[in-house]
Amino acid sequence: MVPRPSDMDETESCPKAPVSQCGVSMVSSPVRAVIRMRRRIRTLRKGRLQLDLTTGRSPESSKTPLRHQISMEKSLVIKSLNYEKQHYFNFDTPTLEKLSLSNQTRRKKRKKSRAVMYPGNGRKYLPVEQKSKAKRCLLLFIGIVCFQILNAIENLDDNLQKYELDGLEKTLHREVFGQKKAIDKLMDRLKDYLATHYHNKPLVLSFNGPSGVGKSHTGRLLAKHFRSVMDNDFVLQYYTLHNCPTESDVVHCQGEVSSLISDMISRAEIEEKIPLFIFDEMEFMPPELLDTLKIYFQLNQSNEFMNAVYILISNIGGNEITKFVLQNASSNLLNAPRDLHNVVLNSLKTNHSIWEVADVIPFTLLEKKHIENCFLDELLREGFYPDNGNIESLAGQLHYYTKANKEYSITGCKQVVAKVNLLQHYT
Repeated sequence: MVPRPSDMDETESCPKAPVSQCGVSMVSSPVRAVIRMRRRIRTLRKGRLQLDLTTGRSPESSKTPLRHQISMEKSLVIKSLNYEKQHYFNFDTPTLEKLSLSNQTRRKKRKKSRAVMYPGNGRKYLPVEQKSKAKRCLLLFIGIVCFQILNAIENLDDNLQKYELDGLEKTLHREVFGQKKAIDKLMDRLKDYLATHYHNKPLVLSFNGPSGVGKSHTGRLLAKHFRSVMDNDFVLQYYTLHNCPTESDVVHCQGEVSSLISDMISRAEIEEKIPLFIFDEMEFMPPELLDTLKIYFQLNQSNEFMNAVYILISNIGGNEITKFVLQNASSNLLNAPRDLHNVVLNSLKTNHSIWEVADVIPFTLLEKKHIENCFLDELLREGFYPDNGNIESLAGQLHYYTKANKEYSITGCKQVVAKVNLLQHYT
């Protein structure tokens, strides 16, 4: 390409001018590159116009390749103006091959991994899953917990089997008449307490009700049963009128009761057994003796005194139970057991504070059919033939409360034994 005269004039005039007027040192290299590119573009345009005129091509058709080349050169100029890194200008112009290679390297994408092809005749296997060690530890922990729970349940069953409470329950339902709710509550408390040997308080049960309804009879059956499954040394039956008949014996009775309870609990703790204490005729017990007995019901004791069962039998609250039963004889109250419990408990608290820690089990009035069952059982016990007519006549000799077509015995089964004994004189 032949340089223009104007270019030569400018290059020749530069040495003649002073160095400060030349401007070489004052203009940066990128700006000078832009100036040279513009001059080159002008020469290319003029040269292509002359070629088009000689070949006969229209100026519009020659604009497209020219525009493409201009855009390519502009992009190179913009790249050279990137000031993030220091660039050095050189007069080598990038070729189309270098541009295409740079674009290919930029557009090169990550190749996708080919899918694994299984042979047609072979079996397909899923990849082996790695088993988690944490999952194994969790399963082992769950297994240990389940084993401990089963072991604890077996231990509870062993303790209950030691006392044979199932046999006791059958005996009570067979020989105590008309007190199904009281027997069920009693057995629930005994099963819960005797299932383990470690407790935070002793079990205190209070049998309350009118005379002749089966309170003392239930206490005798309990004493008989626990003497059969344990030694006689771990069962105490204490009758107030027999063991402490007068008030002058209160001090002696206090020391006697304390020594009996302490000795029995100490021996039972050695053999890991739970002793049974039955105190009957509690309505005749002096207040001083009640205070002594209450000491063993408290929570601030040694652990060995927590493993004991106390049963308190009395007629206290019997009048309240009689009134409640007669008033509600014609109605089937859903909350009758709870209301009856509250009535008896209020009566007991006014008597002495010992019943504040006791679980009250009320014994209700007996109906006439229950009295007939008492006669039948006593006749069989004495060896008499059970004649229904004879049983009805004996039951008719007793006195009853009549309420809502129901007959409730005033004295319960207390006179049954005396009536049967009279029959022996006529045989």
